[in-house]
Amino acid sequence: MTSAEDAGFPSAQLCDERPAEGAPADDENEDNGTTFKDLGVSEWLCRVCKSLGMQRPTTVQRGCIPAILAGRDVMGTAHTGSGKTAAFALPILQLLARDPFGVFALVLTPTRELAFQLADQFRALGSGMAFSDAVVVGGLEMQAQARALAARPHVVVATPGRLRGLLAADAGLADGFARTRFLVLDEADRLLDASFEGELRAIGAALPQRRQTLLFSATLTRSLAALQAVALRDAFHFRAYEGLQTAERLREEYVLLPARVKEVYLAHLLEGLAERGVRSAIVFTATCRSCHLLSLLLQELSVAAAALHSHQPQRRRLAALDRFKSGAVAVLLATDVASRGLDIPKVDLVVNFELPMLPTDYVHRVGRTARAGRTGWALSFVTQYDIDLVHGIEAVVGHQLEESTALEEAAVLKGITRVFTAKRAAALRNAEETTLDSNGKGGGVKARKKLRPSKLN
Repeated sequence: MTSAEDAGFPSAQLCDERPAEGAPADDENEDNGTTFKDLGVSEWLCRVCKSLGMQRPTTVQRGCIPAILAGRDVMGTAHTGSGKTAAFALPILQLLARDPFGVFALVLTPTRELAFQLADQFRALGSGMAFSDAVVVGGLEMQAQARALAARPHVVVATPGRLRGLLAADAGLADGFARTRFLVLDEADRLLDASFEGELRAIGAALPQRRQTLLFSATLTRSLAALQAVALRDAFHFRAYEGLQTAERLREEYVLLPARVKEVYLAHLLEGLAERGVRSAIVFTATCRSCHLLSLLLQELSVAAAALHSHQPQRRRLAALDRFKSGAVAVLLATDVASRGLDIPKVDLVVNFELPMLPTDYVHRVGRTARAGRTGWALSFVTQYDIDLVHGIEAVVGHQLEESTALEEAAVLKGITRVFTAKRAAALRNAEETTLDSNGKGGGVKARKKLRPSKLN
């Protein structure tokens, strides 16, 4: 875990272990009559909330907004889709309006897509005031981002790797963060993973010790719990629930199947979405390669889908997300880049085509559905190699997954020849693309000769 001192965090003084006053209800969005004005939110922000359809604050907003306005560090743990972004954005914007300077707030997030989404939400909530923002992420031109930082925007939303790179390339950019009042770690449990340790240390060195630090996450991991004890100053801890939980209205099921026919089951499921009343589905894979191969397979089967993974150029990633969110396609194929925090409304089904290695990643994946009080369905494909992973998930979420009866083996396997043929064609296309990338034009012929259909099943 990242050292709190190395990352520039203040040492702990006090940590409030209690949930917010007014114990959180099972439904995080339950309306108890509290208004945003009751929480101390300014009138102009209340009007903005109303214009955006935010009639009442959610549980996490009721718990965290007063503490942030009171100047306390906050760690908020609540389900995905519970309104965590507004819980920190509203008080930041309110205090910024009173004393506008840049950089007033730095928001760190683990993925590029989430950074753009957070910036959009800040702009929507801040539509009643004049403020500037900058999104600093990989995959885009560095000089333009350096110029944006040099202009000292009020709010910077960044991924740690790109921000660290810019600060290292131009030491003068760090001066813009000398007075930063807020540091926000969104999806904090992921950011506090060891893989971000160097980035957080470098960024923390540019920030003042006297600031408010806000940590928000859907899951409370050991690293996050440890940080609570050593790195937050006069911290208020809001928990909408204890431990790791999935939504109550989520139907969690698994189907046990041989590994070699997973694609056959997936094709049968996706081709029958409309008959099952499923309007949108996210299919999670473990690797970028699996995601791309499934995309090619579904193209061969004429199943419309968008693919989202970290090996894509940034513009293609955003375009895929937009196609899915707009309803242009009903299926999104994704790696865990899409499992965290992204605001994708009304996802009916999450499919774990490949189970994640960590139970926390399972919680984040299935958190894409059954949001904001809606029902949802999560279906995990379990092969003979995945039994231990399922037991690990069940131990963490506190209940067993139910065996699904939605996919009848006899009906599924009627399509085996068609899907295997499409799978071979998809593998051939992938090999041709790979050879073209490495050898230039015409390399696909070489790949075609090397492939043996028997190896593709």
